[in-house]
Amino acid sequence: MTNAAMAVAFLAVIGGTSLLTITARRLHPSDRLPSLEGWALADRSLGPWWSWLLLGSTIFTAYTFTAIPGLAYGNGAPAFFAVPYTVMVCPLAFVLLPRLWDVARRHGYVTAADFVRGRYGSPLLALVVALTGILATMPYLALQLLGIRAVLTAGGVYARGATGDLVMVALFAGLAVATYRHGLRAPTVISALKGLAILTSLTAVCWLVLDRLGGPGAVFDLAARRLAEADTADASLFLSPEQQSAYATLALGSALALLMYPHVLTAGFAASGPDSLRKASVALPAWTAVLALFGFLGIAAVAWGVRAPGGSAESAVPMLVDRLMPAPLAGLVFGAITVGAMVPAAVMSIAAATSFVRNVYVEYVHPTATPKRQVRVAKAVSLTAKVGAVAFVFGLRGQDAINLQLLGGVWILQIFPAVAIGLFTRWLHPRALLAGWAAGMAAGTFMVVREGFSSVVPFGSGEQPLEIYAGLVALLLNLAVAVVTTIVLERTGASGGADSTQLPSRLMVRRHPETGATNP
Repeated sequence: MTNAAMAVAFLAVIGGTSLLTITARRLHPSDRLPSLEGWALADRSLGPWWSWLLLGSTIFTAYTFTAIPGLAYGNGAPAFFAVPYTVMVCPLAFVLLPRLWDVARRHGYVTAADFVRGRYGSPLLALVVALTGILATMPYLALQLLGIRAVLTAGGVYARGATGDLVMVALFAGLAVATYRHGLRAPTVISALKGLAILTSLTAVCWLVLDRLGGPGAVFDLAARRLAEADTADASLFLSPEQQSAYATLALGSALALLMYPHVLTAGFAASGPDSLRKASVALPAWTAVLALFGFLGIAAVAWGVRAPGGSAESAVPMLVDRLMPAPLAGLVFGAITVGAMVPAAVMSIAAATSFVRNVYVEYVHPTATPKRQVRVAKAVSLTAKVGAVAFVFGLRGQDAINLQLLGGVWILQIFPAVAIGLFTRWLHPRALLAGWAAGMAAGTFMVVREGFSSVVPFGSGEQPLEIYAGLVALLLNLAVAVVTTIVLERTGASGGADSTQLPSRLMVRRHPETGATNP
């Protein structure tokens, strides 16, 4: 039964968020005519502070804040692969995002596929990059709703049946209206509230856990004893030798994949310049610390003796919060996590809509579409994406969205050669990149589906085969096919498309005689 005080506190947070979106139009207002760059990228006006908030709020989603502690609750140490992976993202973002922003600003690119189109002169390769991004983003968007539903269900705020569904629709309706009107500015202003709400809530919950259980050492000791008593074969607070290869490859592959997602690149393109992105990238580990503390709460849920329903480990931390805190404070925490889903959900829908308009609609349907018409179509597609996510969550099992998201991570990694490597060298032939992409997509999908939608697949024979992230294996195959095919095409004299980016066509290292330092 829904607790009235908890529901009021929860609705107060959501109502405050809705009121905050009204101020979005005041965020770096512009008197320019409507354009896709203005609606989807906030006119590329976000300074270091806003860029840090938006990137962090976009990368660290509400589902992440429930799934990682849920994984820690169910599996222990392996869940913490997300910590090194999000740390590795920071230097990658420091190197890749400013370089991509610079060429995008010079040529008016608003998507990664725009860059690929200009770099390789291949409309087909650009279309493949755009569609892969959209395909990988849609289940990710649906997962934000699943994260909200898991939190509300665990706290007793979500009423089963039509009433609960209407609450979910109402939450997303407010977000949809704000995004429709203000574009990226809406999730940007919400990101400030998300950062404050998540940090405050997390601090309060962690303090209560440590106070009542006697400190971090006591939490881990008690959790270890409970896991031993449960005799759960796959759950441990320490990595076994057999888990280390899966842990390392998951971390590396996830780090390489993350920056290829359209919503992350959209947040990066919205920065005011390369320096803003570098400063934001340097500060991103602060969000990683928040994620690590959420993972700790998964361990604390084990220590506290929380019994999450079978197949719903992501409910463990919301259930812990419900037990630890008075109803009004628990409602505030659940509201904060819900706000945490709104920012990435909005940016994902904007990114998917922008990719569709620029790389499908304008390229193949209406090449002479005016900027105003492009914005109108993007708004409609963004709204459709949100409606589709709601329909997906209500019409299919939650596990289906999770399975598709696992595949999405493998799929999005296959555009890494065209986008990331393309920033430094154009040696790979566009047709070879297409061949590599096709090989990686087919192999990655086959491996994940064959293992029952597990993204970690066994390699080798014997009792303990090596376990490796399927996306990384598919990427290596992708690169191998692309390199071999490029060599063959060069020998046959096949020419690639024209490069309009003005980037070097070969990877070069320049040496500064004053310092002896080098840079590409």
